[in-house]
Amino acid sequence: MEHFVANAQIHEHSLMKKLLFLLLVSCFLHLASFAQPKKYTSESKRAINLYETALDYYNARQDELARTTLLKALDSDDKFLEARIMLADIYTEMEEYEQAIAQYRKVITTNPDFFPNAFFILGNIQMMVGKYDDAKTSLQRFLEYKGTRPETREKAKKNLLTAEFGSEAIKKPVPFDPKNLGAGVNTADAEYFPALTADEQTIVITRNSRPAGGGHGQEDFYESRLADGEWITARNLGAPLNTPDNEGAQTISPDGQLMFFTGCNRPEGLGGCDIYFSRKVGNNWTEPQNIRNPINSSKWESQPSLSPDKKTVYFSSSRAGGKGDKDLWSSTLTEQGVWGVPVNLGSVINTPEQEESPFIHPDNQTLYFSSDGLTGMGRKDIFYSRKDATGNWTTPVNLGYPINTWNNDDSFIVGASGKVAYFASDRKGGFGSLDLYSFELYESARPTMVTYVKGSVFASDTKKPLVAKFELIDLETNKVVVESSSNSEKGEFLVSLPVNKNYALNVSKEGYLFYSENFSLKDIKDITKPYQLNVGLQPVKTGEKVILKNIFFETNSFQLKEESTAELQKLLALLQNNKNLKIEIGGHTDNVGDDKSNQLLSENRAKSVYEYLTTNGILAERLSYKGFGETAPLATNDTEEGRAQNRRTEFTVIGN
Repeated sequence: MEHFVANAQIHEHSLMKKLLFLLLVSCFLHLASFAQPKKYTSESKRAINLYETALDYYNARQDELARTTLLKALDSDDKFLEARIMLADIYTEMEEYEQAIAQYRKVITTNPDFFPNAFFILGNIQMMVGKYDDAKTSLQRFLEYKGTRPETREKAKKNLLTAEFGSEAIKKPVPFDPKNLGAGVNTADAEYFPALTADEQTIVITRNSRPAGGGHGQEDFYESRLADGEWITARNLGAPLNTPDNEGAQTISPDGQLMFFTGCNRPEGLGGCDIYFSRKVGNNWTEPQNIRNPINSSKWESQPSLSPDKKTVYFSSSRAGGKGDKDLWSSTLTEQGVWGVPVNLGSVINTPEQEESPFIHPDNQTLYFSSDGLTGMGRKDIFYSRKDATGNWTTPVNLGYPINTWNNDDSFIVGASGKVAYFASDRKGGFGSLDLYSFELYESARPTMVTYVKGSVFASDTKKPLVAKFELIDLETNKVVVESSSNSEKGEFLVSLPVNKNYALNVSKEGYLFYSENFSLKDIKDITKPYQLNVGLQPVKTGEKVILKNIFFETNSFQLKEESTAELQKLLALLQNNKNLKIEIGGHTDNVGDDKSNQLLSENRAKSVYEYLTTNGILAERLSYKGFGETAPLATNDTEEGRAQNRRTEFTVIGN
């Protein structure tokens, strides 16, 4: 089985990239130096014999024997360039980069023209240890040589841009003070790929639990909760999410009720790695299902990230039709409730190389991802891009040093609040090979400020929790921004919403009258305190009354405002789904103005709703309307808040 389902167990992924790089290095070295030439740069028979013995060791992958033999050869002839180049290559493969750099420097000092590729290889190694200014010098020297291979020159030009970027980035570091998430989350095993709920109180992680005797580990999902500022001991989420196979690279919906993740080489799989999903029912997760076509293909699909409205999934894939090795794609739910054909995020985001680990923030506008094709610090860096007013992605921005370094940087998310980022690292001082850390993200890299709405749904008469459908609507556009259901165990819901907007909430369930509410997140200052909504649904029976809180009129007018459309459609659907339901629409005002004018205004407002319903197919005999003026206040008219409550439209069930 392919180890780590997402091909992103970071430590091993980094090693794979090194091996690919070293394969390139070795190709150049073998072509240029390691075939046995008729004449060496040494005339010492002892040195030549030792070199040829070392070459046999090298080709047999016995690097340590080759290294010690080459050192003996160089003792006999310090200027034996073929031996020194092979020794530099071995040090590189052994990840002893400073030793490799020293050997290549000696080659160049002895004869810079003997092997021009030494400048190219040296520049690459110098970048691998963060010596960007030295790398710039080496790569510039390489490009001065004519007749080198075109593909190598192109790679050198790209690497020179990387070295220039890295050099400037180190001079202008961004704020970065990472904190280990602690022993509740991190262990001696590797932890990576964090996923958070919108309230940032629950984290789901992938943990690679390795057996005591070594070998491949078992990758499973664990969950921890925040209590008094500390993450409590993470618990294994168990079956059916966790299996004897590996699963990882998960994303969870803002309310923690839906999980997408990656599974590889499974009997029902379409490709090497596929995307799966599971829903939370009560306190339990359902049997995971393969998301199937068109998202999964015969290729590699992994690392899903779910948009806050649960309608779009972003993922990395090696499928045909992309811009390079691995690209970022998205798929959106159609009106029929099926996933649409994936769309490539385009050449602004994707490159001929690898883009992975997409994370769409709960603002639904800011995308974080990793790339080794965009100019960065040398390997995979983390970038962010925002949607512009037309819905197109803007040019990605590198998060900067020291968030990004000369190592692979990956497994990155940002909490809903936008202030705190989370990532995996094997930096010193941790609990194991990979630990999870958090840090305060600097201002310009933050997404749009997001808060969350939290509450529960229950029957108003019995107080029993209800599974109900709820919609959150942007009142300015009348578009549904979130559509979901409350949890079946406790009737709870939690959604994240960008601030600086006005929203309408509609909650509905068959056999109950719908509930409506509106609230403003404009000019909000403290996003740590969520908007709390506890919704009591009334059963459909005679005498029950519902205030239509999302019916709006201009001041002293009975002309319905455009923002009323969503609520009117809800009322229309209620009447269409309950064919025997009869209602009376009532209009109310505050006490500002004279009684006669208020009475007329309230009646005309009720009539406007009545006419909307009859125009849209509801029989007039099922409806009546009445104006109450200022005669039935809900609150005092001595305050603006009270007067706002008294200005209302409502309906009463008069038959069922």
